[in-house]
Amino acid sequence: MYKPEMETLSTEQMKALQLGRLQTTLNRVYNNVAFYKKRFDERNIKPEHVRSLEELALLPFTTKQDLRDHYPYGLFAEPIENIVRLHGSTGTSGKPTVVAYTKNDIAVWSELIARAIVAAGGKSGDVFHNAYGYGLFTGGLGLHFGAEELGCTVVPISGGNTERQILAIQDFKPRGLACTPSYALNIAEKMKEMGVPSSDNTLEYGIFGAEPWSEEMREALEGLLGIKAVDIYGLSEIMGPGVSIECCEAQDGLHIADDHFLVEVIDPDTMEPVDEGVDGELVFTTLTKEAFPVIRYRTGDIASITREKCKCGRTTTRMSRVKGRTDDMMIIRGVNVFPSEIERTLLQIEGLAPHYQIHLVKNGVLDGAELHVELNDEFYKAAGYDLQDEKVHLLEEKIKRELKSACLVTIQTVVNKPKSLPRSEGKAVRIIDHRKPSPITLT
Repeated sequence: MYKPEMETLSTEQMKALQLGRLQTTLNRVYNNVAFYKKRFDERNIKPEHVRSLEELALLPFTTKQDLRDHYPYGLFAEPIENIVRLHGSTGTSGKPTVVAYTKNDIAVWSELIARAIVAAGGKSGDVFHNAYGYGLFTGGLGLHFGAEELGCTVVPISGGNTERQILAIQDFKPRGLACTPSYALNIAEKMKEMGVPSSDNTLEYGIFGAEPWSEEMREALEGLLGIKAVDIYGLSEIMGPGVSIECCEAQDGLHIADDHFLVEVIDPDTMEPVDEGVDGELVFTTLTKEAFPVIRYRTGDIASITREKCKCGRTTTRMSRVKGRTDDMMIIRGVNVFPSEIERTLLQIEGLAPHYQIHLVKNGVLDGAELHVELNDEFYKAAGYDLQDEKVHLLEEKIKRELKSACLVTIQTVVNKPKSLPRSEGKAVRIIDHRKPSPITLT
């Protein structure tokens, strides 16, 4: 562990620490952020009224729309002269959001990423291949500063130019890889295509996030790259990557940095809390952020939590891997379906490559979907390089049956040749929406 004194606190010790930090944060936002002062005053609540963690529920939620409405600096709790860095969204799905960091915020973030890398199996002295994108996106710089904090040698290669990535892996011999899982899959496939010998692949662990991915995807990545693959979670509005991460020992839930983030899980429809172990929407309150503290931020991410001690020895709250987002849930012919459910099913079907796209269409008054999948090389060869072969038709029927069983809806399937679907060089584009006059791409 990187910081065992925090990662192994008892429940009582952690709650006491969280309450003290929560009260400090509430005073910070009430005194420095007009938005929060107004929201608190509307409910006749003062920071001192929150005397327990349970009383946090007295406070209103914060949403992404609130961030957009106060773009760019309206939610900052520090003057701009105290801000050392800005990150934010691209604004491709609406008005951009901007988040800010003081020098101390960056130091805390770097420590949490160092903690995360150690949980993944990393250590000081590792060569660390960072293929997350650099820029306004928090992934690249977040992992970069944290790896340096740990004492790693960072290869800041960012995303894209996959053949160059592989050359760097062959030459620099990293132990650690960080990128989106879909891009790691692209790297692995390109390695195989290039005939890179296994002796040239020194990778031992991969830290993958920024998009939901399934257990079946983990198995594929670990098999192709010969690594331990762990899930990292974060979002810019809370900090960036490092809010939580799986440990390499258990790979059974992501350890939340409880000393810096207070988590709740709510029913996204009723906004009432759900029981431990029940899926709901993750809600986070920051406990140590200076420039951009947020109170009860609705993430839109669907997961569950447990507070059982992990076999790695950490006592922190663990969240399940994100099952999907409230805004990426599809309604196909009246049935709720998450893309992750489709991925989980497809990756269990022999003959398919781990690539797919979902095209949303209108079927009369209902929304429908057309699923595009891709054969792997071995199956395509066995089918005589013919998509009209009987083997392909039988596979199509199997895909429909398996999806109907898993998702409770029939999804039209289109089988494609190997390597015909787009490959990710960052976040995978899984959903193409054709229901609107000007089609948009959802990531």
